[in-house]
Amino acid sequence: MTYDNAKLAHALIVSGRATGQGRVYERGMKALRWLVGVQTSQQGQLRPIGSNGFYKRNGARADFDQQPIEAQTTVSACLAAYRTTADPWWYEQAQRAFDWFLGWNDLGLELYAAQTGGCRDGLHADRSNENQGAESMLAFLLSFAEMRLTQNVANGVRASVWQPTSLNETNRRETQYGHFGPGPYSCAGPAF
Repeated sequence: MTYDNAKLAHALIVSGRATGQGRVYERGMKALRWLVGVQTSQQGQLRPIGSNGFYKRNGARADFDQQPIEAQTTVSACLAAYRTTADPWWYEQAQRAFDWFLGWNDLGLELYAAQTGGCRDGLHADRSNENQGAESMLAFLLSFAEMRLTQNVANGVRASVWQPTSLNETNRRETQYGHFGPGPYSCAGPAF
């Protein structure tokens, strides 16, 4: 196992379901259940396969350097499984993977940086990687958006999107908040 590990299971689940190929769908579900087991620590939190050695067949798994893309693809795949089964266990696994960004990880460190709206680039064995690159930020934002959308659908709420009414409104909000909306990742204010 190397990088972006949940993506293959996710693709099998979605494509198998969309094309009516039950064996493909079941293979994806089985692969994802196995991956979730492999990536769950004894404390019950997400422990992605580390990129400092990965996880070779019959070898030892690398526990670090954990990457945000692993949490994001696990969120996406588990939510796809949840949408196709309505089994709350899958939603719990997606939430657990999302919580990795918020500090429920091996080091107890938040990777989401509320002060910048960015996301740190991963976990080393002894610290977080303080760089806040685009891939990490997108991994967090995609995870957040998928979790929020799933919550809204479950609650029967149509997702709202803030849209500027004019360029002046956009400039005012950017000046006031340092970005285009009222909170970093919420239509109603800060999410956390």
